Amino acid sequence: MEIRPYRTIKRKKTKKIYVGKIPVGGGSPVSVQSMTNTITTDTKKTIEQVNSLADAGAEIVRVSCPDQSSTTALKEIVKQVTVPIVADIHFHHQRALEAADNGAACLRINPGNIGSKDRIVEVIKAAKSNNCSIRVGVNAGSLDKSLLEKYKEPCPEALVESAMYNVKLLEDNDFFNFKISVKSSDVFLSIKSYEKLSEVCDYPLHLGVTEAGSLFSGSIKSSIGIGQLLMKGIGDTIRVSLSAEPIEEVKAGFEILKSLNIRSRGVKIISCPSCARQAFPVIDTVKILEKKLSHIKTPITLSIIGCVVNGPGEAAQTEIGLTGGGQDSNLLYLSGVPHQKIASKNIINKVVELVEAKVQEKNKKDVTKREN
Repeated sequence: MEIRPYRTIKRKKTKKIYVGKIPVGGGSPVSVQSMTNTITTDTKKTIEQVNSLADAGAEIVRVSCPDQSSTTALKEIVKQVTVPIVADIHFHHQRALEAADNGAACLRINPGNIGSKDRIVEVIKAAKSNNCSIRVGVNAGSLDKSLLEKYKEPCPEALVESAMYNVKLLEDNDFFNFKISVKSSDVFLSIKSYEKLSEVCDYPLHLGVTEAGSLFSGSIKSSIGIGQLLMKGIGDTIRVSLSAEPIEEVKAGFEILKSLNIRSRGVKIISCPSCARQAFPVIDTVKILEKKLSHIKTPITLSIIGCVVNGPGEAAQTEIGLTGGGQDSNLLYLSGVPHQKIASKNIINKVVELVEAKVQEKNKKDVTKREN
């Protein structure tokens, strides 16, 4: 489907860095991140979770490194995963030094927690020696005491001042391979902080609304915060922070990007809310199709509309479409063109068949393009 000009976003040009082999900023695709919730020292479970997140689309995965045994476990973890690992460091700078030595592709440090300037300089040296990037992760919940005394409470000015203080520290030590986040659990504070930060620097920004909440409420909250920033062209990599299984964060992240036509992955289903006009059970049909098509990674658009009011119009905008019709005579479309009538009992199997066939066709074309 052709993306019209009014559906595109002009992204702010930022510096390009690398987290392992993944480019962040500089016009690179907005990457989706998540974080494991396994005990890092349980290497088997951590490796399994990292790889399942990668299979779901995560391009960067963060793991907690609260103690030396966790940073030691990184050695084995990084050998058996396909995505770069970010070591999550809090309070003890020694963990950052160990993580860098043991294969972390990036060190996430919170300057408000990490300690003195000398300790941060040590972390910078370790990152340089191991070709590690750094994420300066400023959080409204853990600002430096001096900033809280100055501003009395977390505010955009405090978050940005904290970020820029540490940017200068990195720059003064000839280190530029870093990205920044200024997160808060408050949507307004997050948005304003990122907007202000984007005005004063051109380093890549990691977007998120921290501690957003449960799968349902957190996804909505994150969509508002991350979505508004992305629509303004701000943001180079995202994490949707949810009190849910990490794989749900990846799904939510890609849904945000798909909704804004920034990136596409898997089946994008456009469906109606259903009403008395529906000619087949729309809600159940969509639920089943989401499950049966969840393995697909190739971008494809599918519309499932219960009646003819909006069905033909939506089908014209998608690669495969279904419109409910009277007397159990629903209509399937391919690229907006009527394809065949179908009974309600056959919808699921037929739509899955058409989607699978379309995916195969697309993949063959991609292979041919690469070979030519």
